[in-house]
Amino acid sequence: MGTFAISQFGQQLGPHSGIVELMDDLGVAMAQGNMLMMGGGNPAIIPEVVEVFRQRMQAIAAGPEFDRMVSIYDPPAGNAKTLDALAGLLQERFGWDIGPENLAVTGGGQTAFFLLFNLLAGPQTDGSIKRILFPLAPEYIGYANQGLHPDIFTTIPPRVDHDETDGFFKYRIDFDRLTIDDSIGALCVSRPTNPTGNVLTDAEMDHLASLAAEHDVPLIIDNAYGAPFPNIIFEEVTPLWTPHTILTLSLSKLGLPGTRTAFVAGPPEIIQALSAANCVLSLANNNVGQYLVRELFENRQLFDLCEGIVRPYYQTRAQEAVRWVREAFGETPVNIHRPEGALFLWLRFPKLPITSKQLYERLKARRVLIIPGHYFFFGLAESHPHAHECIRMTYSQDPKVVQEGIAILADEVRKVYQQDQR
Repeated sequence: MGTFAISQFGQQLGPHSGIVELMDDLGVAMAQGNMLMMGGGNPAIIPEVVEVFRQRMQAIAAGPEFDRMVSIYDPPAGNAKTLDALAGLLQERFGWDIGPENLAVTGGGQTAFFLLFNLLAGPQTDGSIKRILFPLAPEYIGYANQGLHPDIFTTIPPRVDHDETDGFFKYRIDFDRLTIDDSIGALCVSRPTNPTGNVLTDAEMDHLASLAAEHDVPLIIDNAYGAPFPNIIFEEVTPLWTPHTILTLSLSKLGLPGTRTAFVAGPPEIIQALSAANCVLSLANNNVGQYLVRELFENRQLFDLCEGIVRPYYQTRAQEAVRWVREAFGETPVNIHRPEGALFLWLRFPKLPITSKQLYERLKARRVLIIPGHYFFFGLAESHPHAHECIRMTYSQDPKVVQEGIAILADEVRKVYQQDQR
């Protein structure tokens, strides 16, 4: 058989991206069954959460909704009753002026961002090229290869603050370097941020919202870990909604990654374009996730689930992981980004003698999977020193796995520094 030509589109989505490597390694590790899974973004299996959805599934299976859930195409925008229920929840919870016309469903957040980025950036009818501006690096690994046109992402390096009182550092937006011109089609941030667990402050979000309004571009907010669900956010913040806001909400980190269900809230014209694109690509959405959560939206049980179970669970796990890192590393150099939400610790090893990619390979040989930091620094005009000194590790897995993985990580990093001193 001959070698078939792969288009530019195929090359862009090819096998050498960070997200493909991550998912491939996770798949191999799961198949082997002997790896310490410290790298992926899979949420924890929380028994109380699983039981809520098990009971909901059993109730659906025993009633008339089951036939509709598995046998009927819903509209491209999503199930009307579920969208009504979500709009009501957001109106009540935050006082937002939002209705079903502002909401659409996609097959997970990854699909939502692929569609949004390519609807808002890339070649324009006048021949110009629009780009997506990320005001803060590092950012989510899964964005990096989603542009159908090459180089549609541009990113601003972070300002780094160190807190001498508790030993954490924190990335902040460097607004002095943030310039929006006619080439920018949209701004995009995640809150909490994957990979660092950073939570942009209300002041930072308000500043971004004012810039978006001033330049008449959307501000896309990836809310995969934020409020109102799954609410894995440890700071007191106010969710943002303005006429220029596009907000994505996902069921994955709530405990339903297998349903591949996300909700996008935004201006009606964006929702209409997103729904049309979704129809062309996939005809209709997966119904299962929408049916599982509709009743939780309607009776507001969702708030009890997120605030009473999900957030405390992850906050406790984050605190444990920080303690284990500090105990395991001792005098070995390590800086921890302040964990303010999400599922991860972002660790920096100052002046690491090898790259984070090389550290990743050495750890993989010792059955520990983490994610090297350089994948999260896409779109920068020049390399950032943290890209090769940082890693992302999850604390969502079994505590014994996390603690053992941290011990091996500390041992390997210690060896790297010691070998460099010889």
